[in-house]
Formats: sequence, C-alpha cells, structure tokens
Amino acid sequence: MLLGLDLGTSSVKALLLDESGDTLGDGSASYAVRAPRPGWAESSPEDWWEAVLEATAAAVGRRGAEVKALGLSGQMHGVVLADELGLPLRPAVLWADARSSAELAAYRRLDDDLGRRLANPPAVGMAGPSLLWLREREPDTYESARWALQPKDWLRMRLTGEAAAEPSDASATLLYDLIADDWSYAAAEDLGLRTELLPSLAPSAAVAGTLEGEAATDLGLRDGLPVAAGAADTAAAMLGAGLLRPGPVQLTVGTGGQVVTPKEGPDPDPHGRTHLYRAAVPGLWYSMAAVQNAGLALEWVRKMLGASWNDVYEEAFAVPPGSGGVTFLPYLSGERTPRFDPGARGAWTGLGLDHTRGHLLRAALEGVAFALREALEALEDQGTLAPELRLAGGGTRGGSGEPWRQLLADVLGRPLWLLPDEISSVASARGAAFLAGLASGVYPTAEDTLPLTPEPESPIRPGETAYEPAYERYKQLYPRLYG
Repeated sequence: MLLGLDLGTSSVKALLLDESGDTLGDGSASYAVRAPRPGWAESSPEDWWEAVLEATAAAVGRRGAEVKALGLSGQMHGVVLADELGLPLRPAVLWADARSSAELAAYRRLDDDLGRRLANPPAVGMAGPSLLWLREREPDTYESARWALQPKDWLRMRLTGEAAAEPSDASATLLYDLIADDWSYAAAEDLGLRTELLPSLAPSAAVAGTLEGEAATDLGLRDGLPVAAGAADTAAAMLGAGLLRPGPVQLTVGTGGQVVTPKEGPDPDPHGRTHLYRAAVPGLWYSMAAVQNAGLALEWVRKMLGASWNDVYEEAFAVPPGSGGVTFLPYLSGERTPRFDPGARGAWTGLGLDHTRGHLLRAALEGVAFALREALEALEDQGTLAPELRLAGGGTRGGSGEPWRQLLADVLGRPLWLLPDEISSVASARGAAFLAGLASGVYPTAEDTLPLTPEPESPIRPGETAYEPAYERYKQLYPRLYG
C-alpha cells in the first residue's frame, strides 16, 4: 500500500492506494486560512499537522503496518519560516497573500540574465517576494529562522526531522534557476536574502527521509517508513492524471484555476504572462497559465448572496447566456495570468432593476470561465496547441455541476475530456502516492504508472455560441477600471 498526502490551501487529503493504483481508503480534514489584515493570507502549520493526523486516520484505519511508503504534495509558493528543528516561527504566508507588492520592484532591478533564468514573472504570494517582506517588516523573526520551507516541505520535516526541498516546488519560488535546474543563489544574493535558508534539493521521487518516533506513532504508521521528497500540487496532479508527455493540455478548476501542458525543455514565455516550472519527473517541465480566482471567487459569491450550491446551479442556469448584460470581474485577490496585478479587485457591472440573484450568480460563473479563457489564450500565444482540453479538479465535479461544465466548454470553444471521478478531485494526492511508489521501488519509472490511470471520459462538446459579446465586455472591463 502507498499513502499520498496532499496539503492544500484549506484542507489536506490523504489517499491510500494499492500497487495497481486502486483506492483503498481516503480522508480529508480542513483548516483555517486567516487574513489578519486586508490582502494577507496565512495558515498555522500546527493546524496542518492536526488535519494530517485526522485525514490519515480516516484513510489508513488499522492498516498502517501495511503501508510501504509515503509521498507528499502541497500548495505552491507559500513559505514557512522555521527553526533548526522545523518548528514554525510564525504563521505560514500563502500563495494568495498580496502583502509583498512593493517588494516586486527588487525583482525588476535584477540583472537581465538573472531575471531571465528565473523564467517566471514576479508575483506576490511567491516565496521570494514574501521573504523580502519578512526581512523588512519582521527582521527579528527572519534573522532567527534557520529554514524557509514550502508548505509540503515543512510537513516532510515534521515527519522525518530532515530539511529538504525538491525542484517542482522550488522552481515556483522566484529563487530558482530554471535553466541550470538548481537554486539561483546568485539571484538570492542580489536580492539580499540569506541563501542558507534554502534547504538542499532532492529529486521528487527520491527518499528524503524516513518516518520516525512520535510522528510515526501519532500517524499509526511504522517507524522507518520511506518518505518521498514529493512535489508541488500541480506537478503531482500531472503525474497522478498521467500527464507525462508533451502534447496534452489540462485545465484544473479548484480554489484557483490552472491550464498546464508538459514540455521537454525549459522554454520561458517571452511575453511574461505564463509560468514555467519543473515537473515531478526528471527531464520534464511544464508551462502554466494560472488564475487565482476560480472556486475562491465562486465560493465567496455563493456565501455573500446566501445561496446553496443547488441554488447557484438552479438560479444561474435559469438565466440566458450573457447574464442579461451583467458582467463579473472575479479578481477578489488580485490576479495572475494575464494581468499580474495584485491590486486588481472584483466587480459586478451592468446592473439594473430587472436583475435578480440569478443574474449575479450566472455572471459570476461566466466571469470565472472568461478568466480561464484568457489564461488559455495566453498559453496559446506562446505556441501551445489546444484543440481539446482535459478537465480536472473538484470545482467541476458532481452531477449538479453538469451545466457548469457545459458552460466552460461553450466559453472555451473546445471539447473538454472529463477525468474520471476517482482521479479528478484527488489527482495531487494520487501523484503523491505514485511518488511514494517510485521512491520505494514499487514502480521502476514514472512511465510505469501510466497504465494505472484510466483514460478521460467522453468529451463535453461546445454548443452554445452566444458568449462572444459577453466575453468582449469582460475583456474591456479591466482596462476601464484599472487602465
């Protein structure tokens, strides 16, 4: 048996697989994301640990002695300042945090070649800018830290007592040289950051330590269990969904939204609108267009309007496409692709006395779909061919979500191949379990996991073509508000 833990933004998922890739058990537990000030997003690593214990107990039950290895995946970009033993010195700063907007100027002053080798547009919420903010605003905590860890790397240290990083998460910190495939110590030094905060790198599928002592007892797992280095959640999801070769393009809709495609080499976006990161397997990279406000925005809208998810689908889809002229800009936490504007904010426009809650709900769904279309178009501008998409993520699942999936296909204008339920919403945890299998020798190579992943289901084909005027309104709204 193989155990995968996926440390997400607001919950952790645990997935127990047999060596054939079949699910034997699963569990999840949530924790708070706090905003002590406007624009901040933080979590307590100790809350993560309590949730890991709960989710693991649900997934494993009394079969802990049969687990061969453990693998990890986790939310990207965040940073945990920890002491020598891995104890957190303050709450973790998360990917959705926008406090470091002023620190982005330091990246624009980097030598051109150094900046090019980072291969990613500077954005708030990434570990590098967040560390610059912590150095300036919390210098005592910054100076007393021994490690700056990504969320899943902090969890691994809690499990094994060993500090380490791996390329897929490290490449998303803005402190990583994508061309050399290593930490960019030169960029860190030019930025004035302490390079000793960065732990040594291990391959994602390597054993990065073993489960020891109290952690093993608390989790109900055996002492000495191999723990894989793991991967960033998107990279792990690619492995878990069988996305290991250049060509396919996958859309994942969750808290945020990502459009990703594997690449054989480090080929940065010359327009600076998309990301380039390392995959979880050797010799593979991926381009990603990322939006911050997908399920995040829809959940906020649902709560603000006092609607259940059944209400959302029932009322929104009683309204015709175009939402009666109402447009929703979903930038509740700034935005990345293609804006890279941490100051962007959300809005409904075009409201009249004839509009109902259904119009607002429909506009919110359309606004998120339009944001995903802009992200896809940015990736296509880089040369990606996407005549069809694979669709994954918990934000599109469930029988009542069928009209939402059809809306996505209509807005994007191409077939969406739906990943099976047993893959889609747990792809990152599944990838983490596969990394455990690779680390322990259950699978000789990543290619050996491909037969374990079911093919996507029949496609959702685009039908409705009435969205073009609404999409044009959407594209014009941001320049009018922030131009």
